[in-house]
Amino acid sequence: MAWNERNYTEHGFGLWVIELADGTFVGGCGLMMQDVEGEGLVEVGYHVGTAWQGRGLATEAAGAGRDAARDAGIPHLVAIIRPSNRPSQRVAEKIGLRLERRIVKSGDALVFSADLQTVP
Repeated sequence: MAWNERNYTEHGFGLWVIELADGTFVGGCGLMMQDVEGEGLVEVGYHVGTAWQGRGLATEAAGAGRDAARDAGIPHLVAIIRPSNRPSQRVAEKIGLRLERRIVKSGDALVFSADLQTVP
């Protein structure tokens, strides 16, 4: 909780709860700063519980994160995803991010990204 509060204080953004209209907790999503090979980049992160996967909830939440980043004037957005996590890669692609590069960040990772002025 303190980490998320610090993100809001320092950067103006952080993580959100994803819940259904009835208040059922589904997962989390939001924006956070990430060090990518020495460069500070804004990442959209998203996670929904196993029972809620495959229903478009992560895509909806990640799209809201992308839109919030654009509205905040953030020019470039990334998602850092494990190569084995194809569902998360599909979510990134659905919100307009494209595979940019492969990096090592606590293991092998893929960086999906987009310049937000060009993504609808």
